Amino acid sequence: MAKKQQPEQQGVDARHYDVVLAPHITEKSTLLSEQNAVVFKVASGASKPEIKAAVEALFKVNVTGVNTMVTKGKSKRWKGKPYQRSDTKKAIVTLAEGQTIDITSGI
Repeated sequence: MAKKQQPEQQGVDARHYDVVLAPHITEKSTLLSEQNAVVFKVASGASKPEIKAAVEALFKVNVTGVNTMVTKGKSKRWKGKPYQRSDTKKAIVTLAEGQTIDITSGI
């Protein structure tokens, strides 16, 4: 039988890479970095505790808060034919005081 690992010893799980998809870099997200927050594109089915656990494991930081929002896809037309953009989910992750994430470097 394999030993069960304690939650604090688990480290990075493959599911964490499925939860946090990419950083969301815009003017507003750059301004949020002044309040010690980082914006990520996340999986549509991810919950706030899953996002918190994934960011803490991947970047080795302490997360104090997670706010999420779902942006509904727009109806657009391309060459006269209508299509629907996909819905996207973003998470604003607030970090503990004095901690930062360099989103320009890879994981």
